[in-house]
Amino acid sequence: MEIQFIGAARTVTGSMHLIRTTNSTFLLDCGLYQGKRKEAFEINRRFEYFEPAEIDFVILSHAHIDHAGNIPTLVKNGFKGEIFSTFATYDLCTIMLKDSAHVQEKDVEFVNKRRKKKKQNPFELLYDQEDVIKALSQFVGVNYHHQVEIRPGIKLTFYDAGHILGSSIVFLSIKENGTITNLSFSGDLGRPNLPILRDPEKIPNPEYFICESTYGGRDHDNPENAEDNLASVVSRGIERKSKLIIPAFSVGRTQEIVYALNRIFESKKAERIPVFVDSPLAVNATEIFRQHPECFDLETSRFLIQNEDPFGFNKLKYITSVEDSKKLNDAAGPCIIISSSGMCEAGRIQHHLANNIENPANIILMVGYSAVNTLGRKIIDRQETVNIFGDEYKLNAEVITMDSFSAHADRHELLGYCSQLDKSRMQNIFLVHGEMDQQELFKSGLHSLGFNDVTIPVPGETINI
Repeated sequence: MEIQFIGAARTVTGSMHLIRTTNSTFLLDCGLYQGKRKEAFEINRRFEYFEPAEIDFVILSHAHIDHAGNIPTLVKNGFKGEIFSTFATYDLCTIMLKDSAHVQEKDVEFVNKRRKKKKQNPFELLYDQEDVIKALSQFVGVNYHHQVEIRPGIKLTFYDAGHILGSSIVFLSIKENGTITNLSFSGDLGRPNLPILRDPEKIPNPEYFICESTYGGRDHDNPENAEDNLASVVSRGIERKSKLIIPAFSVGRTQEIVYALNRIFESKKAERIPVFVDSPLAVNATEIFRQHPECFDLETSRFLIQNEDPFGFNKLKYITSVEDSKKLNDAAGPCIIISSSGMCEAGRIQHHLANNIENPANIILMVGYSAVNTLGRKIIDRQETVNIFGDEYKLNAEVITMDSFSAHADRHELLGYCSQLDKSRMQNIFLVHGEMDQQELFKSGLHSLGFNDVTIPVPGETINI
């Protein structure tokens, strides 16, 4: 068996790992690479190391676009196999992949008008709605903890990763030449003690573990302080009559922020002010959250019983129409606008930033990870000017970064998770989905735990196991 690390190798986005066994060739994840627009487009449109038609099946860890978003491109280029995921992941992909195609259409249309004026070549779509519909027909839902033999000698089990709704740790038992090898892929590991979802589950002991390392060298703020920290920012915005702009991923982070605001207002930690969730995808995703209470932790289940709806409250408005979104330009502060995407690379958040980023009374609250070269990272780094839709804007608004809501395990939590695994059985841990500085620190931490063989693959590297 061999593993080829194609996407999310020494970077954070575009998760894609190719496995070749004696009888099957398959992918773990097929995500969109996010970064500089032209570079990202070129990376996402071509499959450099394989032909899509040779892939027998895909195993999908979760629905985030950097893990699932390039599946329609794979299908468009000849992939005809199954896509195995949890049922909640499938439900989320039914809206997220359609939204991804829609966002591409709108963004490409908008950008190409500007490129035409500059006599530049137009951008092309990666895929359209028909490609998405075809891809969705190839999904196969699998319950947590239910082992299925997806091919002769290849058995799959999903465990709860606690990252977003339906997220899974992939555990594979692969039999080749009479020998069984246990290979696991973390997907994105969540954090213990976060609201809404259950904590990441322990897996059986594998010989090989492909592990994310997004925050492998950094510790987050205590998640138990998240509500108090958010309440403090809200109170600051009320005092200044700010528009509080929160870029947030439509799936996971938006629901966590809304849930936290609900609790803050209920407990009177901050005055109740208007909250707008301006993202059609977030609206639909929130409805899917409501349909999967089996994924909730005990605390959220109790809140659900007492309050009926953890994602709805007085003065909260979910916005879907473009007209209502535009009206927010004239809304007076204090108010809160939550919009996607979390990395500020697409969607309505770019319009809200363009309209509010130059006003020093406003606040931009960054509550998640932003990859290198994304607009979100430039805001986090507090660059003096940023480019939005081809125009330069001065970053005059106050920028506050809060990582206590991060859905990624930090260094301490990643090491804690790995410490549960049998060191004597582990042959190698492969670090993916992280930048090199974080990976090197995480690797050092794993060595200190007694894991001797830890590899940080380079893009395209193939390792025989």
